[in-house]
Amino acid sequence: MRPETLPLARRVAAEGLGAFFLFACVIGSGIMAQNLAGGNDAIALLGNTLATGGMLFVLITILGPISGAHMNPAVSLVAASRGELGRGDALAYIVAQFAFGILGAWAAHLMFDLPALQLSVKARTGLGQWTGEFVATLGLILTILGTVRFREGWVPATVSLYIIAAYWFTSSTSFANPAITVARSLTNSFAGIAPHDVPMFIIAQLLGAGCAALLARWLFDATIGPSPPES
Repeated sequence: MRPETLPLARRVAAEGLGAFFLFACVIGSGIMAQNLAGGNDAIALLGNTLATGGMLFVLITILGPISGAHMNPAVSLVAASRGELGRGDALAYIVAQFAFGILGAWAAHLMFDLPALQLSVKARTGLGQWTGEFVATLGLILTILGTVRFREGWVPATVSLYIIAAYWFTSSTSFANPAITVARSLTNSFAGIAPHDVPMFIIAQLLGAGCAALLARWLFDATIGPSPPES
């Protein structure tokens, strides 16, 4: 059964649940990694990376058949632009992603005995960071669309592996998600971003997603013949 045939309430619940656990994982693992790394940022980033990649694999595997497991407004907007998700459904997905993702950030704080309400002071700005977010989101959307086109069953693995790699090869450590960018502005921890740096990150993400959607139409959608069988 395709996700779009399921009731909207069930799909939105899956998006909210996924965003909650993903964002709690990103922020919680960042806090844990920083606590255990003894000031070594490389070790802290590695811990944060592996936890995020693992959680993505699990969430996409169990929630993908329900909602598509977007957990990301950029993904939902691209799906809507391709006619794969209704505009009203996309709006409901995005509201759930933001709302439950922020709840996930607050839950991470509570788990580590930190104030639930806080703002980040970590500066993430400049052309290099914005380019990193553009590239990270471009690659993420191409990964999703290309895998869905040719090896749909591999989506959990390819998306997880892409994010693990992008944490390290992009200057911004690959937020690649407007909702998690907002949520990370609400945590003054390893994963944080100062609120005044959020708008340019989101602009770069949306530009990357838009370019990926256009490129995918030519690169993937124009491919002749049926998708090859999965192996």
